[in-house]
Amino acid sequence: MGRDVKVYRIMGLALVSPDKLRRWQKFTIEVRAVRKEDAIEKVLSELGSRHKLKRPHIRILSVEEIDVSEAESRFVKDLETLEGWYVE
Repeated sequence: MGRDVKVYRIMGLALVSPDKLRRWQKFTIEVRAVRKEDAIEKVLSELGSRHKLKRPHIRILSVEEIDVSEAESRFVKDLETLEGWYVE
C-alpha cells in the first residue's frame, strides 16, 4: 500500500471581479498530492485563501497527473529533489 506523492496539473477558471467587472480568468496550478481528490482540494483551498474566492466561483476544467520533469513550477521541482530536513 504505497502512498507515493504524485504531481498534478490542474487547469480551470476563476470568477474575478476587479472594479465590479466580473469575468472568468484561466488558471493553471501544479501541486503535489497522493490522490487526485487531494490535489483538487488543495487548489480550491489555496485559491480561496489567496484570492478570497468562494468554491462556486472556481471551475476545475481538467486534472492530469504529470511527471516531475514536465512541471513548470520551480517549487514543485525543488520539493521532488529534497532528500531530508536539516535543522541546526
